[in-house]
Amino acid sequence: MSIHLDLAAHLESHFGEHLERPVEIKLDALIAHFQNGVSLEARFADPYAYAIAWAWGEAELRIDTAPVHAELATFPNHLHGPDGGLYADPLTLPGATPWDNLQRVIAALLADPLLDPLTPSSGA
Repeated sequence: MSIHLDLAAHLESHFGEHLERPVEIKLDALIAHFQNGVSLEARFADPYAYAIAWAWGEAELRIDTAPVHAELATFPNHLHGPDGGLYADPLTLPGATPWDNLQRVIAALLADPLLDPLTPSSGA
């Protein structure tokens, strides 16, 4: 759980002005709600095993490292797009620190919650 406590502290320190309310810490995750309407849930087991999921309106997206899509250039990490498609992960790098990966995702979501044009069919 300490990894999520550390991440929450970094998140509040670096992105606090964008938060709708304080970061929630769960047993194996952190949950953050941003002023732009993004709700994010991050789960890190270690720098190589993680899932970062978010919702914005009806759209749900997720980046994770489950080793199930070997056809993608960024295997094992991949992006589940808002259209249900699978894409190469444009943001995270397995082995990078959890904070490096989380802050890259948050910065991108603050700019565009659907990651347009990083996901080819994400415009809605």
